[in-house]
Amino acid sequence: MLRFLASPTAHADHAGAVVRVETIETHMAWVFIAGGAVLKLKKPVRYPFLDYATPAAREAACRAEVRLNARLAPGVYRGLMALQWDGGALRLVPEAAADPRAATVDWLVWMHRLPRARMLDRLIAQAAVTEADVDALVGVLAPFYRRATVVAVEPDVYVARLTAEQATNRALLLQPGLQPDSVASVVDRFDAALLRHADLLRARAAAGRIVDGHGDLRPEHVCLLRPPVVIDCLEFNASLRQVDPFDELSYLGLEADLAGCRWIGPRLVDGVAAALGDHAEPVLLALYTAYRALVRSRLALAHLLEPRPRTPERWQPLARRYLARARAALDACDATLSPATRRGTP
Repeated sequence: MLRFLASPTAHADHAGAVVRVETIETHMAWVFIAGGAVLKLKKPVRYPFLDYATPAAREAACRAEVRLNARLAPGVYRGLMALQWDGGALRLVPEAAADPRAATVDWLVWMHRLPRARMLDRLIAQAAVTEADVDALVGVLAPFYRRATVVAVEPDVYVARLTAEQATNRALLLQPGLQPDSVASVVDRFDAALLRHADLLRARAAAGRIVDGHGDLRPEHVCLLRPPVVIDCLEFNASLRQVDPFDELSYLGLEADLAGCRWIGPRLVDGVAAALGDHAEPVLLALYTAYRALVRSRLALAHLLEPRPRTPERWQPLARRYLARARAALDACDATLSPATRRGTP
């Protein structure tokens, strides 16, 4: 299947005469770029947070991906491709043209190719992002959050979710042989901050601020077209999309900062806050930033637990960079405390 999908012949009907197919392997999928088309084949994997183990599960995930991404990337997701076994050979066809007599062995998400030069991560690397670009992104994200389905989550349940995620962070980050330097102190500090500021999180849930959002708002998923589009939302786990908008915006700000552009996050937050008539206290933003940085540090190190890690030399340094951002965000949290509290006095 992979050899077939990596061949230009597989894409002749929908992409024309292409001479080369670019193949990208991610943690959960293979992506095939052929001419103006992009196709994504989900891996047959099962993790605690997703299940792609069967063809039926992968088909359902493909349909959810197309449906959910239409919210922030209208027109980009074209639908599904059927990979069929027909007459002793594989054939790749749009779902509408699939032969009901042939066996469909798997499904792929079918997308229009976006211009790489306009992806936010590329523009950050080139120091080419403008204030107008970020304001245009605010103009897309603010209406998205305004229209998003409000998730009725109990305040204590919302805090419990973040607490459970942090327990997962702790379990992996503190594994012998994996942890970067000084990780234990950062994990302990976040535990204390989460306990100290839990009422802020409860208030967000009680006010109906938790929505069905994107779930993975990173610069590599933002294309600054006119208007901008955002791709690759998390389709495989609804609870991971149930977020406070300021959590997602803090996440995007963290990733932009890590890439070398610190001003993007605050401008996004201020713009969306003004458009929504909402307000996030600085300590809440710092707490969300520290939380996301620890999750990303954990996910970086998790690659080293795979049987054959790809680019194993990359993950320890990346985890340290995220831990440094977590530490800085926790410093910002602590700066809001009284001197007695900072010394540990109740």
